[in-house]
Amino acid sequence: MPQPLRWLSMLLPFALWGTAMAAMRPLLEGASPQLVAALRILPAGLALLLVAALTGRDLLVAREDRPWLLLFTLVDATLFQGLLTRGLSETGAGLGSVLIDSQPLLVALLARVLFAEAINPVGWLGLLIGLLGILCLGLPPSLLRHWWLEGPRVLGQPAWSHGELWMLGASAAMAVGTVLSRYACRRSDPLVVTGWHLLLGGLPLLALSGLGPAGAGGLIPHWSPLDWGLLAYASLLGSALAYGLFFWFATQGDLTGFSALTFLTPVFALFTGMVLLGERLRPLQWLGAALALVSVVLIHRRQVFWRQPEPAAGPAAPLPLEENRVGVG
Repeated sequence: MPQPLRWLSMLLPFALWGTAMAAMRPLLEGASPQLVAALRILPAGLALLLVAALTGRDLLVAREDRPWLLLFTLVDATLFQGLLTRGLSETGAGLGSVLIDSQPLLVALLARVLFAEAINPVGWLGLLIGLLGILCLGLPPSLLRHWWLEGPRVLGQPAWSHGELWMLGASAAMAVGTVLSRYACRRSDPLVVTGWHLLLGGLPLLALSGLGPAGAGGLIPHWSPLDWGLLAYASLLGSALAYGLFFWFATQGDLTGFSALTFLTPVFALFTGMVLLGERLRPLQWLGAALALVSVVLIHRRQVFWRQPEPAAGPAAPLPLEENRVGVG
């Protein structure tokens, strides 16, 4: 694959996720979070398996990968999507988006421990700059200006509402799921594994959506045609295409560097609102976008920017005795 096309493919999942979350938000007004999550990932899983079948791939997951697939499904599909939609329905002040996009830090730690990926000082600096960038993108300026003086009162609510806690759990689940994807795809096709994990992960969410008062409306929400269009976008593009590309890239190459592209998700979301909705970015958000871009460059080029000095060459070793006897007759 040509390098420009590869980079475009790597960026596409994060661009789709940045807009899919905005598309899902109105859907939560007419359905429970579990139902929205299930209706998002069930069609996505079916679509990926259909693509796999049409391209002649084996739809069976290798026996050795099946336990990992079940764990991957539970953590990344059921748990992550459930926590994400629940947090999306309750989060406020942009803090939830900051938390969900902070998962590259945990991915980097896990990749360092499990796969011995090199994260030198430039890489850690890039991760911290990326976290600072999404803080500028997601938190209100009043909070950033007066946090140390006024604390949580700036938000007018507790510093950690239930929505933020759900989002923090979702971030941790996605980070662990990203690492588990490598184990689930050791002997199986990543596209097939991603399809099964979305399909199987949506079934518990569908069952949970029928429990309690939130499920009294049935499994078919009373949405407008526009709402169903938003769901189709979040499912087919924001899930099927985005997750298919994400986990394909996550199973090969530099896991830390690829996961760091998550820092660009809020950047794509803000620029989409600016182009399509006429929204204007604040100076602090421009700064956050610039910091996110700098962090991605630092993390991806960390091996170039941080080169360990080569050990100084010592004195040349003496030649063997026979080779030193030059001119001796």
